[in-house]
Amino acid sequence: MRISTSQFYESTAANYQKNFANVVKTSEEASSLVRVNTAADDPVGASRLLQLGTQASMLSQYETNATTIKATLGTTEAVMNSIGNVLQRAKELAVGAGNAGYTDADRQANASELAQIEEQLLSLMNSKDENGKYIFAGSKGDTAPFTRNNDGTYSYNGDQVTLDLPIGDTMSMATNSTGWDVFQQAINTSRSQVTMTAPAVDDGRVVLSNGQVSSNVSYNSKFRSGEPYTVEFASGTQLKITDSAGNDVTAEASQGGAFDPNSKSGQAVTFRGVELTLNINLQTGDVPGTVLPGHTFTLAAKPDTFVATRSPGNPTTVQVTNSAITDPVAYHASFPTGAAVLKFTSATDFDLYAAPLTADSQPVSSGTLAGNVATASGVSFTLDGTPAADDQFSIAVNTHETQNILDTVNQLKTALNTPTNGDPIAMQKLQASLASGIGNLASGTDQLSSALSSVGGRGQALETQSDTNQSLILANSQTQSSIRDSDAAAVMTRLTLQQTMLQASQLAFSKISQLGLFNKI
Repeated sequence: MRISTSQFYESTAANYQKNFANVVKTSEEASSLVRVNTAADDPVGASRLLQLGTQASMLSQYETNATTIKATLGTTEAVMNSIGNVLQRAKELAVGAGNAGYTDADRQANASELAQIEEQLLSLMNSKDENGKYIFAGSKGDTAPFTRNNDGTYSYNGDQVTLDLPIGDTMSMATNSTGWDVFQQAINTSRSQVTMTAPAVDDGRVVLSNGQVSSNVSYNSKFRSGEPYTVEFASGTQLKITDSAGNDVTAEASQGGAFDPNSKSGQAVTFRGVELTLNINLQTGDVPGTVLPGHTFTLAAKPDTFVATRSPGNPTTVQVTNSAITDPVAYHASFPTGAAVLKFTSATDFDLYAAPLTADSQPVSSGTLAGNVATASGVSFTLDGTPAADDQFSIAVNTHETQNILDTVNQLKTALNTPTNGDPIAMQKLQASLASGIGNLASGTDQLSSALSSVGGRGQALETQSDTNQSLILANSQTQSSIRDSDAAAVMTRLTLQQTMLQASQLAFSKISQLGLFNKI
């Protein structure tokens, strides 16, 4: 077969260019030791590298999230520990104030320190993180979670939303602890109350304290179903307790309702998960069987109370000055649990909504002002003026099932500031208040300890997941390297071979080009 001169040159040039391109490419690979630069280098490997790169990016984000969570948990734990120390000091002051040798001045000194503790607690519970966000406000980081109301009580303004960040393919973790969970859910041990119904004028012979819940199970399953109870002195040594249906349930009380009229100290009366303290104050010449019968009390759970706050954007400055349950049946049937919004549609008409109020919210009930009183779902709200359309009021419901530790400290402070002037009856009431405060401080401390355990548990889980992520990052890097990177020895061997082939093709071209007929003339 004959080959023309032009074909020879074209074929030779093409081969030379191919060999030269191979040498250049291999030289670059030898320099960078990277085998896959484009999908054309290795389509399957490039696809796998893309997947591994996505995984590497996710793992990097997980580590960033873990760092963020770790910092937030550290701040939260430090604040919680400080609050725990402050609560411990408050408990020491409360216990000390019960000392029989304390005077009113001594107790007022303790109350003064409790006032400082109250301010310190409020400041700690409104702590911010390094980004200036309130750490206990839930998702409402720009809103102070706790504020003092006009009556001295406290309200929680945050929400119950935790801010979760992914730290693994199937694992997310909360960055925050909400003030609702940490401080608002402490069980209120003093959520029952005693009211004297007879005699009409208290003669001081009998002091029966508000009950302390000693068993939540019995309280919820038995006590609540039979309230209100009537506690009457059937004789000088025997109590009689009847439930709301008139059934005699005295047998469920400690010692069957028997008591010692001559005891000089408070006697514990335990009934359906509630512990009361009974003090008998006989006067000279009193016969117990004569003076004690006729003393009657009502025992029941504390009724729900409400805190109404006007919205900042209201057209008027009208405030809700008082609120009370006027129809218990309607209240329990339809009033929103936890919080509600009272919105006026005109100067006289209003709607009640479950909070939060959204564009899709439907009113729970509606009504018209009667004078200056708005009654919605069994609750009457008294206003100090005439409202206008779009006036709104946020209604927080306090069921007394739980109690904020700020309210507990405030109540203790108030009790210690109340002088007794050496009056034994006043001292008995003070001791009951101290017992209530100490019980709620313990409950608040338990709730705080539970929250601290949650923070510690998350920290431990975070460490474990971070170790797993680091192992995955290392495996990902090694796998990418095995696909993308070249073996230096193999690359250099191939480069030497390709350079030799290029030199051989150059030499062959030079020799063959001299075989033309013109070289023989």
